[in-house]
Amino acid sequence: MKERIQKVIAAQGVCSRRAAEKLIEEGKVKLNGHPVTLGAVCDPYKDVIAISGKRLFIEKKEPIYILLHKPRGYVTTMSDEKGRKTVTELVRDLPERVYPVGRLDMGTEGLLIMTNDGEAANYLTHPSHEVPKEYFATVQGEVADAITKMEAGVELDDGFKTAPAKVREVRSFDDKTILSITICEGHNRQVRRMCEATGLKVKRLVRMAEGQLRLGDIPLGRWRYAKQKEIDYIQSLGKKEDEE
Repeated sequence: MKERIQKVIAAQGVCSRRAAEKLIEEGKVKLNGHPVTLGAVCDPYKDVIAISGKRLFIEKKEPIYILLHKPRGYVTTMSDEKGRKTVTELVRDLPERVYPVGRLDMGTEGLLIMTNDGEAANYLTHPSHEVPKEYFATVQGEVADAITKMEAGVELDDGFKTAPAKVREVRSFDDKTILSITICEGHNRQVRRMCEATGLKVKRLVRMAEGQLRLGDIPLGRWRYAKQKEIDYIQSLGKKEDEE
């Protein structure tokens, strides 16, 4: 089956599809020894692709997509030089190595997608797709004014101005309130910093959903395979990119 060369490169996890397109434009990608242009297609299992003179060996593998309930205290990396616990420790029983899609900071828990499909990871994280991410933030402070500010967009401590967020109050108890905060961006520790910028103190932060993928009742520290409708959703993002 013929596929666009940039799609093949991205699927192998070399880089994003956009970055692969740039490599092609720069003349760094060759197909069977000849430079290629954007729009070129190939058979990844018959043709030879080289990037900057180095052959790309195509791994034929079945895509795996899992939904993990990440606990606090785990870093979202494959390994950690500081010796901290990593999410890979939670998926050791999988038959094939999978990689986290995006990041959740060590103090945040909740939904983390992991896959061996490099292109799917790019689908979910690329800003152009504006995949909404919903968080439940347990906070202390005056929430009414904070909600208004977050819905209008707030300036973070590094000068970044957030896009308007979708915010609603889930429930209150004692001196705390749980807010549902949905954003389509992925700025570093964005939800925590949005709360801090509006005078709220975050006591707990849980990612509940990413697009149509939801945490649901997955137990803390456990994972499950994506259902077919969830796989269809992930792959539909790639189809949108093909149409661009």
